[in-house]
Amino acid sequence: MAAMRVVRNLDLERYAGRWYEIACFPSRFQPQTGTNTRATYTLNPDGTVKVLNETWTDGRRGHIEGTAWRADPGSDEAKLKVRFYVPPFLPIIPVTGDYWVLHIDEDYQYALIGQPSRKYLWILCRQPHMDEEVYGALVERAMEEGYDVSKLRKTPQAGPPPESEDSPRGDGGMWWIKSIFGK
Repeated sequence: MAAMRVVRNLDLERYAGRWYEIACFPSRFQPQTGTNTRATYTLNPDGTVKVLNETWTDGRRGHIEGTAWRADPGSDEAKLKVRFYVPPFLPIIPVTGDYWVLHIDEDYQYALIGQPSRKYLWILCRQPHMDEEVYGALVERAMEEGYDVSKLRKTPQAGPPPESEDSPRGDGGMWWIKSIFGK
């Protein structure tokens, strides 16, 4: 399979901020029934990026935090590594993955994110909803990179969730484990 084309010279300062998940490949690392899923990226002074992923299930917020960094600091390619700790309340098992920015528009309003195995794919937008023409173009781009886009599922963005980041689920982070392992 051909090598993927990734964005070059990604401006992490412009990339930082809130992104809404418009669609993704279902994975064991994300709750299957989540709504209003979003990611917030904050640039750290050392050049790494704080990652906060949030989703709402049955009206309750679940979240996991991680750190991202350039996979090759000497390269201009938008190939990042991201690390989360599972379970999030007991940071002993690091889960590290690839986070490659395959496309971003010049205004940094929508993005296509993947990784080299083509098992994971995300379509992100600065707004909770995306124009269907833009969505179609991103799906087409994913197909060009060898992704089986029949696996894409749209993420419900029913309405703005609460802005508070201090509303944990009250289950010590077990929601993430339950969503991954189905228990």
